[in-house]
Amino acid sequence: MSLVVTLGVSLGLLTGIATATAEPAPVLGPAQGDSLHLMSFNLRFAANTGPNSWRQRRAVMAELLNRELPTVLGTQEGLSGQLQDIDRDLPPRYDWIGVGREGGNRGEFTAIFYDTERLSLRESGQFWLSDTPSVVGSITWGNVVPRMVTVARFTDRRTGKEFFAVNTHFDNKSENASQRSAELVRNRIARLAPGLPVLLLGDFNDPAGNAPSYDTLVTKGGMTDSWLAATRQATPLYATYHGYRRIRPNGYRIDWILTKGNVTVNAAGINTFAKDGQYPSDHFPIQAMVTLR
Repeated sequence: MSLVVTLGVSLGLLTGIATATAEPAPVLGPAQGDSLHLMSFNLRFAANTGPNSWRQRRAVMAELLNRELPTVLGTQEGLSGQLQDIDRDLPPRYDWIGVGREGGNRGEFTAIFYDTERLSLRESGQFWLSDTPSVVGSITWGNVVPRMVTVARFTDRRTGKEFFAVNTHFDNKSENASQRSAELVRNRIARLAPGLPVLLLGDFNDPAGNAPSYDTLVTKGGMTDSWLAATRQATPLYATYHGYRRIRPNGYRIDWILTKGNVTVNAAGINTFAKDGQYPSDHFPIQAMVTLR
């Protein structure tokens, strides 16, 4: 019996048969050819106390991001030091833009990370979700904390095509703020350079397909939901907010990637990666592989 076991182990080593659980493959992985890999990820702000402190989560976050290497990563809730950690954990070719929602480095960011070898940043800016969008930290619609939008105009170094990336985080308590935010974002997107594709990423705090804000942006606003438009869905549908609890199949997608203009969505996925029981955030990132036409 021992001879059979020994031979079995030896043959496994010789033929490369895995004897331990293999690492799961990336959901989408680095962009290939002319495609662009988009990811929207609510990072959960960097708490110092456990469970799920930033110290506990940082390595898992770094592993997920380095497995996927999105071309454009729109983050929500990240704090200044946390974003600097992510910048250090990504390959050196990545850079990022953004300001805190209370101005400067204060408060949570809606930052945009991007691959500088693939993309050239042409211009960037931000505005606040209020009646006075140019006023830093402004609140007028019933939300308790400031909400904002980061906008970047990129040129794809590979294809020469230009596009806008827009990243936001809508309010989670005020329906009026959510609806007014959607109207402002829709109107601002309409004012961007005509003919250029727009890629809108964010945590919208509303279920896709079942919210006034979604209707404003998609049904009435002419944007396309990348999850529904994808030629291939690389994963099943999961709730994108899990609160460090169980995975919920067929749950609400409150994190969206929407597109406008000449954009083909090749694949989409919701990334449930965890390691040793530790999730990188209380949200799952949503991802899309797109091609600009």
